[in-house]
Amino acid sequence: MIEYIVDYFTTFDFVKACDMAGFIIGLVYLWLEYKASIWLWLASVIMPIVHGYTYLARGLYADFGMEFYYVLAAVYGFAMWQWGKAKDKKERPITHASRRTMMGMIAAVAVVWVAIYVFLLKFTDSTVPGYDAFTTAMSIVALWSLAQKHVEQWIFWLVVDALCTVLYVYKQIPFSGVLYGFYTVMAIAGYYKWKKMAAQQA
Repeated sequence: MIEYIVDYFTTFDFVKACDMAGFIIGLVYLWLEYKASIWLWLASVIMPIVHGYTYLARGLYADFGMEFYYVLAAVYGFAMWQWGKAKDKKERPITHASRRTMMGMIAAVAVVWVAIYVFLLKFTDSTVPGYDAFTTAMSIVALWSLAQKHVEQWIFWLVVDALCTVLYVYKQIPFSGVLYGFYTVMAIAGYYKWKKMAAQQA
């Protein structure tokens, strides 16, 4: 482990610098999401620029493509939180996704996963197509659920974060791996935090 850390910093390059920068921005984003602050969407615009380069350099093509979606989703999410609220509410309330919505999201993950997996196999040299495709499909659906302010979005992020922790360490972007390890823990805390907030706002 010590040798790995020494080697990491003695061969420091721009990709690793982006990895570290993404770690810092990611912590800010996570805190804002945990607090259900609308400013998380600003961080959602900045993060893709940093992470996008890192993922492309490490051959995580689906994750790289996902960064473009993140930017568009950030605009959509901000609009939904700012203007997609009831007239008698100061802000869009946190709610629970219905069973029908949850089933739809799970089905969407399956369809998108297969589509991305086939694309990666045919058009890229990805060494982890199934893994990369699955975390990307889950992220797409989770981000949509976040824009709707669903408590259950944290469940999707929990799965994504746990898998990405392993994937990013394997792909030698350890700061991203540590960040997503922290995300995994915070996804559990975030779920209960939002569940409590949803009950208070009901």
